[in-house]
Amino acid sequence: MTKAATRVMGGWALGVAVAMGVTGVAEAYESAPVTNGGALQGTVTFTGTPPPPKVFDLARFPDKSFCGGISDAKGYRLLREVIAGQDGGLKDVVVVIEGVQKGKPFTFVSAKMEANICQFLPFVSVVSDKRQITVANRDPVSHDIQGYAYDMSGVDIVLHRAALDKRGTTDVVNLTKGRKVFTMQCGRHPYMQSWGYAIENPYHAVTDLDGAFTIGDLPAGTYQVKAWHPILGSQEQTVTVTANGTAPLAFTFGYQ
Repeated sequence: MTKAATRVMGGWALGVAVAMGVTGVAEAYESAPVTNGGALQGTVTFTGTPPPPKVFDLARFPDKSFCGGISDAKGYRLLREVIAGQDGGLKDVVVVIEGVQKGKPFTFVSAKMEANICQFLPFVSVVSDKRQITVANRDPVSHDIQGYAYDMSGVDIVLHRAALDKRGTTDVVNLTKGRKVFTMQCGRHPYMQSWGYAIENPYHAVTDLDGAFTIGDLPAGTYQVKAWHPILGSQEQTVTVTANGTAPLAFTFGYQ
């Protein structure tokens, strides 16, 4: 991860450029023209009752007055980690086609995140293995960004900065082999949390409130498709995409 903090007129502008390096996971992706490409189109839905939000007492943490701009009007901040639309669409699901070695140009640009009224937006981001995520602080208060990478064997702290304020800072951190999932949190305001998923090719999507996704310009073939949510876990399905065709695909998540 690479970070740079700067000050601008009227408040702080914290630029944190995070370069996620995933080593040894797969062969390098090759960009090439796609002729008669197909598409994958579908939805991710949620059934049942979402888990209750995490509850934080604003009085226990700094900047209560400002961060209380978003609250339950009783002095508590609620962090909702599972959000479904009125029609059951599940938000914040990363849908990725795994193992694609060759296809359309990998033109993924730096992802963008911001700290806004003491929340990290968006809640879920996608980061390529050689690109960056830029975090801009829109708040008049300081934030402490901590990052953690996850795999089956445990958790690694991949970034910790005591305070990103007036001083410019730079860190470079590489994820070790197999690490694809990371989370960021503010140490001063722990209700500020976000998640990210590192991808290795351009065939991906992140769902919004309708849960819909479309992944196009895909070479004909049979693929393994993963749908990942930071709280509800992941599911995989195999799908065949034909030349100039559109393959339907649906995922359903629940909570117990």
